[in-house]
Amino acid sequence: MEIFGVVNASPDSKAEFSVVRSFDEAATRGAELLAEGADFFDLGGEGSTPGSDEISAGVEWQRIEGPLLGLLALGADVAIDTRKPAVARRALDAGAAVLNAGDALQQSEMVELAADREVAVVLPFMLGRDFRSVRDVSGDPVAVMAEWFEHHIERLRRAGIGQRLLLDCGVGFGPHDMDWPERAVYQRAIYSGLGELRRFDLPLYVPVPWLQSRDRLELLDLALSQNPEYVRAHRPAQVREHFAAITGAK
Repeated sequence: MEIFGVVNASPDSKAEFSVVRSFDEAATRGAELLAEGADFFDLGGEGSTPGSDEISAGVEWQRIEGPLLGLLALGADVAIDTRKPAVARRALDAGAAVLNAGDALQQSEMVELAADREVAVVLPFMLGRDFRSVRDVSGDPVAVMAEWFEHHIERLRRAGIGQRLLLDCGVGFGPHDMDWPERAVYQRAIYSGLGELRRFDLPLYVPVPWLQSRDRLELLDLALSQNPEYVRAHRPAQVREHFAAITGAK
């Protein structure tokens, strides 16, 4: 298991300890993440939680340019987490090595960019055109997720990027109108059903909870018990500790 440590350049992030605003702040945060056991970084500049501001590509790039350079100076690969092709292109030009496609590669321009750059691409499960219009999941969420991936992986294989996909179960893009108890049930079902994605023979990229309540930590352990190849985490040391306790890995 390898870990993408989370660095947020959006002031909307609820995880305030992960927010950076400059080259220096990002370099400091990145060094801390590496010391805690992160292998790579995941950098985003636009919040995706309910109530976050919608921003232009120009504003998003202003937020992430300095932090991106600060992380790249540390020598670890950076995934750029964005739904805007213009931002993704500039970040890849600057040295980002992974595209975390916040639009779930539903824009033709983003698909073309991913195909042209030949980078690894995180594909998140998302019902709707983007995270601001996520639809309710009707029926078994695991079955819905598996069917969604089957359709989109085939579409992206035709575009020539199918074998470079990392599958993200999209727990952060669940329906926004769920209260926490309902969302916890939804996330538990999705994490429990990650094995259904093994049929696609592609690595899993799993975002894990960062809040420290008992139910969130139970969800963390459930996600890690599925042995994902990659984890997106705010607290790498905690993830390493829990993974070792679950699997016996050192």
